[in-house]
Amino acid sequence: METLYHQTNQLLQEATDLFLKLEKEAANSDEIENAIQSKINAINANCEKLDIFVFKTPINQRPMAKMRVDQLKYDNKHIQASLTNAQNKRQRREQERADREQLLSRRFGHDHTAITVDYLAQEQTSLVNSHRNVDEMLHTGSSILETLRYNRETLKGAHRKLIDLANTLGLSNATISLIERRVSQDKHVLFGGMFVTLAVIVLVIIYLT
Repeated sequence: METLYHQTNQLLQEATDLFLKLEKEAANSDEIENAIQSKINAINANCEKLDIFVFKTPINQRPMAKMRVDQLKYDNKHIQASLTNAQNKRQRREQERADREQLLSRRFGHDHTAITVDYLAQEQTSLVNSHRNVDEMLHTGSSILETLRYNRETLKGAHRKLIDLANTLGLSNATISLIERRVSQDKHVLFGGMFVTLAVIVLVIIYLT
């Protein structure tokens, strides 16, 4: 299991490095995006195998092994969201470029008509940019909310595992109660963060529209 775990960690690092390459080599974006997706698929396959290994580990080591695999899944999910966001940005840039080329390819017989078209093209570009910014904010907000929801489930799972582990190790009731209070405080912080994020997104949308 340890060998497969370290191999999966290496795949995560390689996928992260590819994002840096994607920013520098825009001309090869398709090839790099496909390479990242291939890494993501390999990580998913490894995580499925690791899930099987977790159930074969001794009971006292199983909670910790499960948490390590869950962390790999979370990191891989974050990489997948980043890749989707990068692909959406590239597609929007390509569409904007195509729209500009289409406008510039038109020919008109009078200067005042050309000036009017230039003004309309600038206005359209401004509207497209505003639309793109709103889409990116919505996508970012959605990714944040999804991450918060996933973190909440991870914290709940970790809480249950810690309680089981504590019972296995024979911790006192006072220590367990302290852990439960800390989890409750983290839950309030989580919901507070979700509320503030939603409020910011709504205010930005209202301001831009």
